[in-house]
Amino acid sequence: MDLQSQEAILRLTKANDPSALVVLLGAPDPEAAEISAETVIKGDPAYAGALAGVQLGLEVYHVLDDAVKAEVPDDVWEEQIGLMADVLDAEALTAAVRSMHS
Repeated sequence: MDLQSQEAILRLTKANDPSALVVLLGAPDPEAAEISAETVIKGDPAYAGALAGVQLGLEVYHVLDDAVKAEVPDDVWEEQIGLMADVLDAEALTAAVRSMHS
């Protein structure tokens, strides 16, 4: 997760109730998805960004998670996400993000 995204997420959590926020990740590989999830839950593991040592505990999902798909209208899913869903390993990406929940 880049430094600008970390700063934006930190600003949002300061301006809003963190329990009302949900982070959707679109990382294309499981390792990147897991690191991004860890960053918004436990803090930046690289200790390089605004979330270094900051445990936000935010709710986080990969955009290809079935729980997310169920909330997105079919036409929007196809237009915005459909191709990505066809070429990426949704199961591995979702599992990587969920592994950070525990």
